[in-house]
Amino acid sequence: MSVPALDFRSVSKIFGGVLAVDNVSFAAPMGNICALIGPNGAGKTTLFNVATNLYEPSSGEVCVFGESVAGLQSHEVAARGVVRTFQTARVFPGMTTLENILAGAYLHVRASTTSQMLWRRSARREERDLVRKAEALLEVTRLQALRDFAATDLPIGAQKLVEVLRALMANPKLLLLDEPAAGLNGHETAELSALLRAIRDAGISIVVVEHNMSLVMGVADIIFVLDAGKVIASGGPEEIQQNPKVIEAYLSRPEGQPA
Repeated sequence: MSVPALDFRSVSKIFGGVLAVDNVSFAAPMGNICALIGPNGAGKTTLFNVATNLYEPSSGEVCVFGESVAGLQSHEVAARGVVRTFQTARVFPGMTTLENILAGAYLHVRASTTSQMLWRRSARREERDLVRKAEALLEVTRLQALRDFAATDLPIGAQKLVEVLRALMANPKLLLLDEPAAGLNGHETAELSALLRAIRDAGISIVVVEHNMSLVMGVADIIFVLDAGKVIASGGPEEIQQNPKVIEAYLSRPEGQPA
C-alpha cells in the first residue's frame, strides 16, 4: 500500500490562545484530487500553511510522502515536490504572463549561472524547452493570447490560472491549491476542472481548498470537511452531500458564502 501524499497526524495550531486547528488527522492518498471544504475560519488555509511550514504546528506532525516536514524551511518543502498557490492571486509585477509562469521552474533550472550569463548552448536549449512547456500550458488554458501582457493587468480569474500554471512549472508531486476558482466565471471554472483532472491523470496528487461546490463535487475523489478547526466528515461527493453534519455546517449556507 502506498503512503499518503499528505498526512496530518493529530495536528493542532493555536494563535494567541485561539485554537484554529484542533487535533486534525486525515490522509490524502496519492494520485487523487482531495478537497478541503468548510465555513469561513474553519482552519483550511491554516492547514496549508502548516503543511508547507509557513506555520509550525502547536502539536502533531505533518508528513509528505511518508516523511515528516518538521524543521524544514518552506523552500525545502517545495524541493520535496510540494507546491502551493495562495488564496489571493499573487503574480509578479513588472513581468509578463509568460515570465510569471516561467518563474515556477526556478528550482529545476540545470544550467549554471555562468552558462546563463554567457548564454551558452546548454542554457539556450534549456530556456527553449521551458518556454515550449509554458506555452503549451497557456494553450491548454486558452490564455495564449495573454502571453505578453503584464500579468498584473490580467483579470483576477486569469491571474489565478497563471498561478496554477506557474505551480505546474515547478514539476510538483503534490499540488496544494487555495481557492483556485475564486474570481473565475462559469466557463473558466469548467476549464479549471478539466485541467485539475488532467493533472491528476498525469500522476500529480492534488489537495484543493475551495468554496465553489460545483467544482468540488465535479472533480474531487475524496472530500474532507472542516468546521471550527475539526474534521467533521470525509468521503466521496455523494456521501458528503447527504451528510447531515455537512449540510448543517456548510452546504446549506447561502450560495456564494466564502469557504
